[in-house]
Amino acid sequence: MQVATRWRSAARTDPGKVRARNEDAFLDIPEHGLWVVADGMGGHLRGDRASRLIVESLAELPMEGGYELRVRQLRQCLHWLNRRLGQELTVPHDRPPQIMGSTVAALLLEGDRAACVWAGDSRCYLWRGSRLYQLTRDHSLQQQLIDEQGVSPDEARKHPSAHALTRAVGASDELALEVLELKVHPGDVFLLCSDGLYQAITQEALGLSMSLASPRAALERLFDHALQGPARDNLTAVVIRQ
Repeated sequence: MQVATRWRSAARTDPGKVRARNEDAFLDIPEHGLWVVADGMGGHLRGDRASRLIVESLAELPMEGGYELRVRQLRQCLHWLNRRLGQELTVPHDRPPQIMGSTVAALLLEGDRAACVWAGDSRCYLWRGSRLYQLTRDHSLQQQLIDEQGVSPDEARKHPSAHALTRAVGASDELALEVLELKVHPGDVFLLCSDGLYQAITQEALGLSMSLASPRAALERLFDHALQGPARDNLTAVVIRQ
């Protein structure tokens, strides 16, 4: 079967300047046409395990069967992981409920077709025709305030729980994934990243980095920009281009 071997990619993760532990994880398999970023939540042991389990499980998905089947299998795997993470967390009666979960942003490319599957606030961007497009929409309280209550982005950003997630793998009994499918154009560049990366860099710097000819050069430029600031959170990014 023909896969997206024409794609080149580079991936990197960094704990940042404040966090002692990195709860992010990534998957970078250009020969399978599959890339993933996961940002764990629920404390270091639980967050580490959740994000790692997501990338390890998705890495084992079969390549055969064609684009539609592969998208369906990816979604089914994430729903299975949602149930597994919920079952793994046993909570004593005298303690409040805890969460072991993770965001996920996955990109599947096959031929001229692309699917972005996500839950949470890890993002997928597209650089096309010298323009930057955010393909994903955050599943966060901040975005919910903007979408449902008409709050301005600045006001929503100031909310004390702005970064609270409204969806994540393992966070609730039912997982609501969002899927965006699109046709790939020559010269397209994709970026998957955790919130620690895009919150530490301007949209202009994101676009300028993605315009570089090499995925590795783009990745290094992104991290140079991000690490010049406070970098209070873990940073993870995967750059994919033809």
